[in-house]
Amino acid sequence: MKRKGNKKFKRTQNPLNKLSLFQKNDSRLGKKCPLSGKDQPTIDYKNIKLLKKYVTENSKIISSRITSVSQAKQKMLNREIKRAKILNLI
Repeated sequence: MKRKGNKKFKRTQNPLNKLSLFQKNDSRLGKKCPLSGKDQPTIDYKNIKLLKKYVTENSKIISSRITSVSQAKQKMLNREIKRAKILNLI
């Protein structure tokens, strides 16, 4: 099939084609831990409002990939949520 005209045919490049499987996604780099930093609430089993944000309706703990919580804070959250469940606060 011939193309009309002598102009070189340029394809528009999709930005997703340039991404490698081993490159980090730029949007992931922008997220920061909501529980780190100054003036952030302390993670405690008595702080029910905070703990309910990180638990689903079926009382399952939401993963850190979804909530963008750091690994250390996620461990603390897991421990305190389990404590609150044992004491029937959640």
